[in-house]
Amino acid sequence: MYIKRIVLAILLLGILGGGIFVYHVYTTFFSPNTAFENKEAYVYIPSDADMIELQQLLQPLLRDVDAFRAVADRKQYSVKGGKYVLRKGMNNNEIVNTLRSGNTPVKVSFNNQESLPFLAGRISMQIEADSLSLLEAFTDKEFLRQRDLNEDTSLGLYIPNTYEFFWNSSAQDFRDRMVREYDRFWNDDRLQKAKAIGFSPLEVISLASVVQKESAKVDERPRIAGVYLNRIRRGMALQADPTVIFALKKELNNFDTIIRRVLYRDLTIDSPYNTYRYPGIPPGPITMPDISSIDAVLNAEDHQYFYFVADVENFGYHKFAENLAQHNRNKAQYVRWINSQNINR
Repeated sequence: MYIKRIVLAILLLGILGGGIFVYHVYTTFFSPNTAFENKEAYVYIPSDADMIELQQLLQPLLRDVDAFRAVADRKQYSVKGGKYVLRKGMNNNEIVNTLRSGNTPVKVSFNNQESLPFLAGRISMQIEADSLSLLEAFTDKEFLRQRDLNEDTSLGLYIPNTYEFFWNSSAQDFRDRMVREYDRFWNDDRLQKAKAIGFSPLEVISLASVVQKESAKVDERPRIAGVYLNRIRRGMALQADPTVIFALKKELNNFDTIIRRVLYRDLTIDSPYNTYRYPGIPPGPITMPDISSIDAVLNAEDHQYFYFVADVENFGYHKFAENLAQHNRNKAQYVRWINSQNINR
């Protein structure tokens, strides 16, 4: 009888101990372990992070980081870089599963960049790759050679838009994706339209960049593009002020310089970007044209205008002229206005 009681007591203790163990395992795996009040929290894990760094990142978001680590070890989780979304009330099992397979894309947007360094800086604020590694990828000599690009034309490879990337994408990942997007953008329809006006895709982009700088009004851009195409066909210089401004900034090596008025002395700058001195389109884009400007060149308005100047009676738009006499009258009105505003530079 005594031995039976001992055996029963041992069994009861075993059951109790097992129950406590099961309860501990269950709560460790399946009890809520988030410490934030918002519906979601984002975790950005660097590509080279280890478990210690991950625990530091999770520290402000979890109630019990040690419990998370225990579950992660039990599930043989290996740290993976990326952006991950944790939801309020998640348990450790859900958190580990999310960090294992829930890498969430981020939206990457860019436009109106005037140079590759500016583009690199813009992209580095949206993905893990830093601006230096991005710029190195953009200017890699072998890459440029394979794509038949150079320092002047390479900005034209990057079609401005909003794209989805994994946050932990490398500089090369970003660049190579942009190559695919560029090739996809230049479909048969656009290529045929470029061929019809006698331009390569990169030449279209160079002219589109001038159109972009001339007008912020999307509905006016096809008309401006038509002016430039008319001038090119007649063998006239483009005489586009934005190209002179770009040439001045390039000479100063300072694209943050603000130039609101082009002076007569500026027109003498010896630069292939100065379309008052050099015929044809610039050797490369003077900014990153958006898609509306590219399509404005490909679908330029058919008219007989050869000149235009800012319309001081309808700001943002321009007055167009078929001949120089008419243009000079429009220009005189603009000069009177700009002088009245004391805009000297």
